[in-house]
Amino acid sequence: MIGNTALDFTDDQAMILDVARGFCADRSPLERVRDLLESDLGYDPAVWGEMVDMGWPGMALPEAVGGSGLGVSVAVPVCEALGRSLLGGPLLATLLAGQLLLRASAGRDCSAVLAAIAAGAPATIALLDNADWGTEQIRCELGSDGVLRGVKQQVMEAAAAAWLVVVAQEQGEPVLAVVPAAAVAPEARRNHVLIDATRRAQTIDFSGVQVAGDAVLRGPDVARALRDVRLLGGLLLAAEAGGSAASCLDTTVEYLKTRTQFGKLIGSYQALKHPCVEILMALDATRSFVYHAATLVGDGPLDEEAEIACRMAKAQATETLKYAGDRAVQFHGGMGFTWECDAQLYVRRAQWVQQAFGDAQHHRKRLARLLLDR
Repeated sequence: MIGNTALDFTDDQAMILDVARGFCADRSPLERVRDLLESDLGYDPAVWGEMVDMGWPGMALPEAVGGSGLGVSVAVPVCEALGRSLLGGPLLATLLAGQLLLRASAGRDCSAVLAAIAAGAPATIALLDNADWGTEQIRCELGSDGVLRGVKQQVMEAAAAAWLVVVAQEQGEPVLAVVPAAAVAPEARRNHVLIDATRRAQTIDFSGVQVAGDAVLRGPDVARALRDVRLLGGLLLAAEAGGSAASCLDTTVEYLKTRTQFGKLIGSYQALKHPCVEILMALDATRSFVYHAATLVGDGPLDEEAEIACRMAKAQATETLKYAGDRAVQFHGGMGFTWECDAQLYVRRAQWVQQAFGDAQHHRKRLARLLLDR
C-alpha cells in the first residue's frame, strides 16, 4: 500500500494497527461505503457490534470501568485504519466523549456512564454553540433549577448516541451535563447535512431538558478537560485524515496506471507523477507528526509539548488530505467532478476534516505563540 512509512510503533500500536486495518478493509470496501451514504445512520450496526466485541469503545478507558486501560494513544492507529477505509460510525465521537468524562471527573462521578460506554453504548459531545470550531465561547446555560437552555450545532453521530455530554456554562463557569438520549424530544433534533456524507450530525435544542444534580460535572477539571479533548479530537482526526489521504493516493495511482490518453498511460507524465510524490512525502510527514503526538498524550492533563505535537499533527494532516483529494479530482478529469467517482469521497472528507477541531490556520496561530514566545 502507498503511504506506509518506517515508523517505530509500540507493540500495542503495531498489533492494533494490523488488526484494525484488516478489519476495516474487510468490513468497509468502497462499494459498501457508497451503499451506506444514503442510509439514516450512515454505518452498519452489525459492524459497530463487532467493534464493541473487540473492545474498541473502551480501549482508552481504565479497567475500573470495564475498559482496556491502554490509554488514548492506542486509538490513533484505529482511527488511521478507519480513515483508510472511510468507515463511518460513532467510534470517534464515543472515544472523545469518554475522554471528556474521564478527564473532567477522574471517573469518580460518572463511572456508570463510562462503564456503559466501555460496554458499547455510543456517546457524543454537544460542543458547538455555533458553526465556528475555533470559538470557545459557551452560550448554552444550565440554570439554578437544573434546566438547560440553548442549542448545540453539529453534534457528531447524535442519532446513534445513547449519551450526550452537553458543554454548558453555569454562572460563567463551564460545566458538563450528562444527558441520556431519551431526554431529548425528537422534535428538538434536526439533522445537520455535512459535506462528508460518511458522517452524521444533528443540531439539538436542549432548552427545557432537566438534568439531575449528580449528572453535572463542575470544577476546574472541566475547563482543562475541554481543552485537552479539543486537542485529542484534532489528533484523532489527524490520524483518520492520514489514513484517508493514503487511501486516496492509492486510488489515484491505480487510475493513473490504467487510464490512457494519446496512446500513453497518463501515469507516465511527469506532471502527474510529481504531485503524487508530493502527496507521498506529505503522508510521511503526517504520520510522523501523528505518531509523535501519540507518544506524548497520556491519561493526565496534556502538557505544552503534547499540545504543540497535537496542533502540528492536525495542521499537517488537514493540508495533506486536502491536497490529495484535490489532485484526485483533477487527475480523474471530468469524471472526477461527478458523484460516481470515488475521488469525491476523499475531497468531501477533506473539506470536513479541514474545519473540525480547527483548521491549519487556527492551529498555526496558536503554535506561533507556543513556539515563538518562549
